[in-house]
This record gives sequence, structure tokens and C-alpha cells, in this order.
Amino acid sequence: MYNWEAAEAFLNDKGLAEQHIKSFNDFIDNGLQRIIDEKGKIESHQEGVNVNLGKVRVERPRTIEADGSSPRVTPMRARLRDRTYSGKVFLELGLIEGDVERDMQEVYIGELPMMVQSRKCYLDGLSNEEMIEKGEDATDPGGYFIVNGSERVLVSVEEPAPNRAIVSQKTRSGKTSTITRAFSTRSGFRAKTQVKRKYDGTHYISFPASPKHLNIVTVLRALGLDTNEEIFNAFDESEKELIKNDLVLNIARTKPENTEDAIMHLGKRAASGQTEEYQLQRANYLLDNYLIPNDGVEEEDRIKKAYHICRMMEKGAKVAHGQRKEDDKDHYANKRLKLAGALMEDLFRHGLKYFVKDVRYQIDRVFSRSKKLRVRSLVRPDALTDRIQYGLATGEWPGGRTGVSQLLDRVNYTSVVSHLNRVVSPLSKVHPHFEARDLHSTHFGRICPNETPEGQSCGLVKNFAASAMVTATSPDTEELEEKLEKMGVTFKE
Repeated sequence: MYNWEAAEAFLNDKGLAEQHIKSFNDFIDNGLQRIIDEKGKIESHQEGVNVNLGKVRVERPRTIEADGSSPRVTPMRARLRDRTYSGKVFLELGLIEGDVERDMQEVYIGELPMMVQSRKCYLDGLSNEEMIEKGEDATDPGGYFIVNGSERVLVSVEEPAPNRAIVSQKTRSGKTSTITRAFSTRSGFRAKTQVKRKYDGTHYISFPASPKHLNIVTVLRALGLDTNEEIFNAFDESEKELIKNDLVLNIARTKPENTEDAIMHLGKRAASGQTEEYQLQRANYLLDNYLIPNDGVEEEDRIKKAYHICRMMEKGAKVAHGQRKEDDKDHYANKRLKLAGALMEDLFRHGLKYFVKDVRYQIDRVFSRSKKLRVRSLVRPDALTDRIQYGLATGEWPGGRTGVSQLLDRVNYTSVVSHLNRVVSPLSKVHPHFEARDLHSTHFGRICPNETPEGQSCGLVKNFAASAMVTATSPDTEELEEKLEKMGVTFKE
């Protein structure tokens, strides 16, 4: 017999759109400031003139009336008046002219749509009776936005787990290659690093903007493993015997014999026909910014990347020699979901780029007209607001993805809940992808086994199970590292 009391208590406590609301709250509390801190400073085209970025703050939704008043706006009022349910965003800006830094000023930089029943919504924490008083449905789960009077929901996106090496094998003409892939993410940038072990033991590496058929030993030398001994010592003692033959073969096929030669070799291949100075600059830029960027983008971080690549080689070699099986890329442990908060981070980061460009342009205008620089006169709020509202209104998202924002299906209550719990795979609907469409054992308790559309979208558009709970907050990596160190896990220098 089903325990309906337990199920009812679970849903009453968790809610039907909890994952979106928690994710958006984390975006407001931590994500916005994280994006601002990533940028840190706006460097203008005028020498000695920069703008420091400080604390960001978001207000609850209000509207401006014809008489100049600014009353609170509830979700129902936004629907009835075809308004966007949004709050003002304020950012501390500090102007630097030469060596003189002015005090930070809090400036209004734009509007940010607020999720219904999130922490910044006036419906947060209200009882059923209070919801009805405000003209709202007491059973409405929230978790959506109101843009120009229309209710828009952000559909969760399923992606391969970032910063995790996944090994697969591919056989062609009777020859098997082993491929180790890792999707590295940093500040919204996503880079795929791939280590390929051919049937004869040669290893090649590829990453964004890298030359084709790049020998892996060349890259290890360029990252700071200068001698053959340093390369061998970078591998785990238990794996050296397994990888030894492959290393000897790849070292023999590599021309550069030290770090400087390896960097120059990479530069010549990446910028053929350019000056040596540009080739060197290009090689360093590729190594720092495009190769496993989650390990860092500074020169001192290169040795971490070298060890990371060695771990990828070890994992691929184990699969090639039959010591472990291929990774199941359809296993749900190897996937991550982008909820509303993470999607809004992408959109806000995209809008902030245009805001920064506009501030630079306004600084240039002030200088061309020989006027005095004032922080408030440099900011045009529409630069940020328009990009965010356009993305939510059309569903066109940074990175070329479409259909992320959709009109909320209000046919009945069940369709609302279904739409809020929808999960979409980025795989193309016109290709078979039989394994990706199949029901996997790891979906149990996470993905509904029944609810998926027929036709081309079958198995690629899914829905959360009613009992699914999603971790929607950002992990504190420093806290995690401290716990690992207490457990005896050491980090190799």
C-alpha cells in the first residue's frame, strides 16, 4: 500500500518547483557577486582611467507611476498591466583617474526579472490566505518569471559533468582508439580537452584553437615538465609500468627537448607565417586560457595542467589495456543539470559584457567632449536590461542555444507542474542517439520513466520524478578542500 501521507508531507515541505527557486536564490545571493568579482575592473581605452566594480545589490520589484511614485508591484499586477516583474540592480562603481581613486558610489545599472516566489518576491513565505488576498492562486508553485505580462519558465538543461574525464573507445577498420574527454568550465567559458590514444600507443591532445595532431609530450614539456625524468615522475608509481611503453614511444616521436623549444613549436603550428614574437605570445595564450582553464589561467598554474593531463593519460591507458571498462556517459553521475540560477548566470554574464562595452564608450565620449568624468553619467541601464529581457522574452541564450525560456503551459495544473520540471538534452533531435534516448537505471527516483514526448524528441525531453531532489546551490570548493585535507588527501605540488 502506498504511503500517501509521507508523499504529501514530502511535497508540501519541498514544493513542486523548489529546484528552480533555490537555484535562483543562490544566483541572487552568490552568483551575481561572483560574476562581478570575475570582472573586477573596467579598463577603458583612455590611459590611466579605469572603473572598479564593488558590491552588487538587488531590490524587490517596484514600478514607476505617472505621478513619480514607486509602489510595490505584485505578480498579479505585472500580469494585468503587461509589465515585467523585475527589481532594480545597484552596483558600487569607483572611478580611478591616474593614481587617484574616488570613493565607491552605488549606481543603478539595470533591471533583473524576479522569479515568482523566490526570496526577492513579495509572495515568499505567505500563507494560503495571504496569497489569495493578493489575488494569487494559493496552490501556484512559482518558479517562473513574468516578462511583459507573459509567464516564462526556464527549462533545465542536461549537460555532461564539467571537469570530469570520461573515457570511451572507438573502433575503425579493426583498429581501436581510446579517447579521454573532459569539459573544463571557468567563468562561463567551456573548453573540451581530448586525449586520444591510438592503437599503436601514440597519444595526441586537442583543445580549443589548438593545432591538429599535437603530440602530448610536446604539450607536457610546454607546461613545465622539462626533462624526460620529470615527465616519468609526474605519473603515479602504480601506473608507471602501464604507461612506460607509451611514454617511450611518444618521447621518441617528439622533436622539442625542453620547455622553451616546446612552446616555440606550439607557437609555429598555431600561428604559422607570423613573427616569432607573435607565435610565442599565441602559444602562451593557448596554454593559459584554452587548455583546462578550470585549473587556472596564470603561468604558475601550468604545472597543475600537466599533472591533470597525466591523470587523463593513465585513465585512458587502463581502458586500452583492459584494466577498467569504458565510462558510461549516459550514467546520471556523469551528467549535470543547469537550473534557472545557472542559466540566469549565463544571461547576466552576457549582459554585463555589453554593459562594460557601453561604459567604455561613454568614457571615450566624455574625453572627446572634454567634459568632467562622473560615475553616474557613465552608466546607461538599458545596456544590461535589454539583453536580459530579450533573452527571457525570446528564449535565445548565450552560446547559440534556443528555446531555453518558454511560455508557461497553463492548460491545467498538471501541465504547469510538468513544464516546471522539464529537462532538455542539448543533443540534436534529428540524429538517432539511441543510447541517450533509452531509459537508464540511474534515472530511478530522478527522472520520470513515463513522461516523454513521442517522435523526434522522445528520450531527449524528460521530466523530473515527483520524488527528485536537486542540489541547487553552488559548492564551496575551499570548504571541500579543507575537509579533504582533514581526511588525509594531499594535493600534489
